[in-house]
Amino acid sequence: MNNYHFGRGWARLAPYLLLLPGFLFYLVIMLGPAIATGFYSFTDASGIQGAKVNWIVLENYREFLFMGQASRDNYAALVRTLIFCFFVTTIQFSLGLLLALLVNQRLRGVNIFRTIFFMPVILGAVIQGLIWSLFLYPLGGPLATILGLFGIRSEFLGGQPAEAMAWVIFVQIWANLGITMMIFIAGLQTIPGDLYESARIDGATGWQAFRNVTWPLLTPSVNTNLLLNIIGSLQAWQLFLVLIGYRNGTQVLGYLIFAQGFGQTSGSVTSAFRQGYAAAASIVLFFLVLVIGLPVQYFLQQRERRILG
Repeated sequence: MNNYHFGRGWARLAPYLLLLPGFLFYLVIMLGPAIATGFYSFTDASGIQGAKVNWIVLENYREFLFMGQASRDNYAALVRTLIFCFFVTTIQFSLGLLLALLVNQRLRGVNIFRTIFFMPVILGAVIQGLIWSLFLYPLGGPLATILGLFGIRSEFLGGQPAEAMAWVIFVQIWANLGITMMIFIAGLQTIPGDLYESARIDGATGWQAFRNVTWPLLTPSVNTNLLLNIIGSLQAWQLFLVLIGYRNGTQVLGYLIFAQGFGQTSGSVTSAFRQGYAAAASIVLFFLVLVIGLPVQYFLQQRERRILG
């Protein structure tokens, strides 16, 4: 009791009062909307002011998961989400590690390259999407002009769904690679240089030093990057909206939720707002992230305990 630093009586409430603003902010900004989403998933809410909201229990979930062509389209979107997550996570993680190793060298001008690689992160999804939409414009865009010199033509974002999806994967990686790189750089800079010196004295090659020193001691950064990449790519939708819009064969779950909640557009046809249905779809996405994220986190934690103790 004598070690308590906030005094006695009412002064003992000081730490709780200091935490209260942050807790209230979390309650209003994060927890409140999450609870509201769960509630609205059991209703037919449209989001239109003055429209009647009816309690329909599990009807939204039944329609999303089990009703005819709509459910088949939703499962197809789920598969595309997993494919998108796999390619984005593996490529972004690998390239981020490689870039971190390259720009962590003590070379003149290396900070310039760090800035260049990180710069896309600060632009925001809309700016990122507009930049690449212009660059990939098939009628006179820079890349189309370059490929035209070699007799190659491509529709890029407007082509086949697989081609458009591949370009969105590329832009997603380009847009977020800087974050992965910086987390790895932070991890690399915590590794004592004495360990590398000892490894060189023992005759270790560069690969052996990486495998036995760098990689094990990067475990916290590896864990952070894997979880952020997996969760971020599962929830991605903004670049799909900006780059290719609502097109059959390209929707992922995140964009499907947005489209259903705020009116999906396909050509000149716009559907009614279905925010109750979108809320149910977002709960499905939440459980997808949970089902994938929790086992990955458990595995990574076990690996960290095994390596670092």
